[in-house]
Amino acid sequence: MQFAIGLLLVLTLACSVGSVINQGQTYEYYAAAYGERAAGAIMALQLDDLFHSVWFILLSAFLCLNLILCNLIRLPSLLDLMKREQDPAGSLGSRGSVSLEGVGDPEGFFHAMGFRSIRTGQGEEGPWLFSVRNLAGLWGAWVCHLGILLLILGFGLGQATMEVYTIYGLPGDSAAIGETGAILSIDSFDVDLREDDTVEQYTAGITVRRPSDGKEESAQISVNHPATLFGMKFFQNSTGWAADIHIKKSGEPLQDQVIYAGDYVPVSDMPDLVVYLNAFYPDYVNSPEGGPMTASSSLNNPAYLYSVYYRGQILGMNALLESEELTIDDYTVTFDNPRNYTLIQIKRDRFTLLALAGGLVVMLGLILAFYLQEARMWAVRGKDGTWTVYGACRKGGVLFGERFLEEGKKHGAAEPPQKQEL
Repeated sequence: MQFAIGLLLVLTLACSVGSVINQGQTYEYYAAAYGERAAGAIMALQLDDLFHSVWFILLSAFLCLNLILCNLIRLPSLLDLMKREQDPAGSLGSRGSVSLEGVGDPEGFFHAMGFRSIRTGQGEEGPWLFSVRNLAGLWGAWVCHLGILLLILGFGLGQATMEVYTIYGLPGDSAAIGETGAILSIDSFDVDLREDDTVEQYTAGITVRRPSDGKEESAQISVNHPATLFGMKFFQNSTGWAADIHIKKSGEPLQDQVIYAGDYVPVSDMPDLVVYLNAFYPDYVNSPEGGPMTASSSLNNPAYLYSVYYRGQILGMNALLESEELTIDDYTVTFDNPRNYTLIQIKRDRFTLLALAGGLVVMLGLILAFYLQEARMWAVRGKDGTWTVYGACRKGGVLFGERFLEEGKKHGAAEPPQKQEL
């Protein structure tokens, strides 16, 4: 148990660190955020991908092994305890934790205390009654440990084998989802704004089709409201701006296609010449510092911040309004039709159900441990025809004792002797 607690403390600390440090970034990112020494330590300790690091997986494996061994070691003694708790002989020879004499209606007393199945017998001292309830409560900790084990296995195996895909596009676009054999189609995409011009919600309508059997499923997804289709979970991750780029050569149309902010387009008949769309400003104005910015989310004065490269060398960078043309020798470039695109993240975790089962088993274990309190009652009849009733409860003994005394009085028990203070 001490080893398990130590492992849990280390894993808890590791998870806290993993939630603070942005995962999956480069050394340069960490150096800029935390300094070069901290960045070196992050990379050396695999804190950039903590949950897939060798040491985190080993600690989790040791915890799983510990839980398995704890449950295996505990099982024989637990089965023996179950057997002993159901044996009247062991209880009849003890005095219990609480008792009352002179009970006239013992069976009614048993029933009032929640004991339904009452066993009867004949002993040396006379007839006896015996009952036990909530034996399943003895299994609470054992079942809880089993649930934690399943939860760790489900999460660990899921993280190790999870498939993650990212697809972005505009309504009407379709793309294959990795190696799954399924195709994602973006049916619609809407951005809802609040009165103060801030984004309230992104909502995308999607359809997933499996060419292998022709089946398809559709759903609406939004931020924090994913959908599950064909065993994969679809998340509305983010959005950005896209536009149409038009390239002419000597006044003749050469190239028309969609370009996304942060992406580039090589000129078709001169691939060394590249147009890069750095950013898009829907309501372009100059900031007080002189740089480009947007005054609102409305398309009042759209502008495109572009860069032009030739063989990796930058030729120029500027903001181009929608009514303006960019001229590069014989080529002219224009942008128009700005609209939002959606970025959808797809995850497939084959062990989600195992983790869910583990969580349910943990809940069951907690219910068994805290709500099903194992208790016993037994009674022996004296020569005068009245009964002496005993009770014992492993958990919540004080509450059990108070109710025992209260119900016992209702069934003819004599007042228990009062303790005298010296």
